[in-house]
Amino acid sequence: MSFNPVEGMGVMERAVELTNSGESFVMATVVWRQGPSSGQSGSRAIITSDGKLHGWIGGACAEPVLIREAKKVMDSGKAQLVWLGQEADFLGMHVPDGVLTVPMACQSEGALQIYVEPVNASPQITIVGRSPMAVTLKQLIEVMNWRVQILDFANFTTSMVNSSSVVIIATQGHGDEEATETALPADPAYLGVVASRKRGAAVLSYLEDRGFSKSQIDKVNLPAGLDLGHTTHREMAVSILAQLVQLRAAGSLTRKSTPNLLQMAAPTEVIDLVCKMTVAAEKSNRPFEYEGTTYYFCAPGCRTAFEKDPPSFINQEAKC
Repeated sequence: MSFNPVEGMGVMERAVELTNSGESFVMATVVWRQGPSSGQSGSRAIITSDGKLHGWIGGACAEPVLIREAKKVMDSGKAQLVWLGQEADFLGMHVPDGVLTVPMACQSEGALQIYVEPVNASPQITIVGRSPMAVTLKQLIEVMNWRVQILDFANFTTSMVNSSSVVIIATQGHGDEEATETALPADPAYLGVVASRKRGAAVLSYLEDRGFSKSQIDKVNLPAGLDLGHTTHREMAVSILAQLVQLRAAGSLTRKSTPNLLQMAAPTEVIDLVCKMTVAAEKSNRPFEYEGTTYYFCAPGCRTAFEKDPPSFINQEAKC
């Protein structure tokens, strides 16, 4: 588990950085605490798509639970209120619908309520060309509060595109092939060309002659937008925006993470047999080997208790 302490405004600055880069994340906010928990009301943390935590919401017991639930929230797109406390606190108590209770057996005996919400970054849209349709599309996108820029083909470069970009080629006969060729190597999240099917066939043929693979060429949406039949240029702009809204709702416009060995070999989650918390099976979580099996612990006190009498904890787990 990676942890990088950042206080107050630092978390918000990180949120802005992620948003500007087109990367979605999860924001966690402590909305209530009961001492002696180390978390404070109003404390915030960010959990990125690779499971890294930036900020501070509580101690060793709270962090793995938060990261685990943040991943679920990111996948579902639905916010969650998580209540961490002692198991006895939940007995006989009415817990509102939708609140997730997580018993903790950590030494502090504190409690936290954490609001965990997904933050979906708005797409960065680049429109190449200044046709009437392009101008209308830009106006519609601005109403959505998405980030958008419109520019001429002469000012368009591959460096302006990344894996979370949306690129609309609206040069309409004045550099369609070259503009598409400029965008395609950056593998944008969406690449659409405003053209008739006949004109589009010429663009695809050009890309094939330029050495692009079939899998790359298949990523070009041509014609761009949902098929609404014969449309005016304003209606064409609506059809393109409608397709982008549809794709974003399906999660297809999110930033594409670059795989690395650390993410592919994510540590296995195991149970701390002393406090019953979920922990990652990694070196930072105090491994202790007993009779050929390695056990992991969320805090020094849990490991110390286990070291004194391993069979009692192992047998207790077996009975469960």
